[in-house]
Amino acid sequence: MKKMIAALAVLFSITLSAQNDAKAKALLDEVYTKVNGYENIYVDFKYVLENTKENIKQETKGNVTLQKNKYLFNYLGATKMFDGKKTYTVVPENEEVIIETSNGDDEGTITPSKMLTFYKQGYKYKWDIAQNVKGRQIQYVELIPISSNSDIKQILLGIDVQTKHIYNLIETGKNGTKTTITVNSFKTNQPLSKSLFTFDEGKYKKEGYYISKN
Repeated sequence: MKKMIAALAVLFSITLSAQNDAKAKALLDEVYTKVNGYENIYVDFKYVLENTKENIKQETKGNVTLQKNKYLFNYLGATKMFDGKKTYTVVPENEEVIIETSNGDDEGTITPSKMLTFYKQGYKYKWDIAQNVKGRQIQYVELIPISSNSDIKQILLGIDVQTKHIYNLIETGKNGTKTTITVNSFKTNQPLSKSLFTFDEGKYKKEGYYISKN
């Protein structure tokens, strides 16, 4: 789940640097402005992890809702929520809830600074290929980690030229593992329940969940 969260964070988290491609910078600036202007965002996505050498292929789906500094993330049957003060991870399979006091900016965590502002230090980037995907013009930006210690070899970020929304991310690891996240649905400024980011501890106690507080 941490790998999935980290990949999602990268999906919305790219840094700009003066030495990078001017066209790529201009496009990322447009995406940043567009995404940063929304009150909330809902993303439904498909996640595929492949390693042909190890004969591994895993596919799954998930979704995330973000509003300012709060989020609700559903993936692999588990739920992770940040209410602005604490992080709650609910794992029904284990009947367990993990509660952590956090500012929401821990490494590997989906946060507004990583997801919504679309910027993260550590990459060089350049203009890459364009593709027509079912009538949509998708422009790719290639990102290469600055650090030689990174496990990531390359990231291709696909951006819908018309909407300035992210279409997909293709991450290739140095070990040959390829992770692809494709956005199936991208909704903005949705009417959200006032209790969406409220954790009901009593409900899980009644259901017999083990509650761990860190």
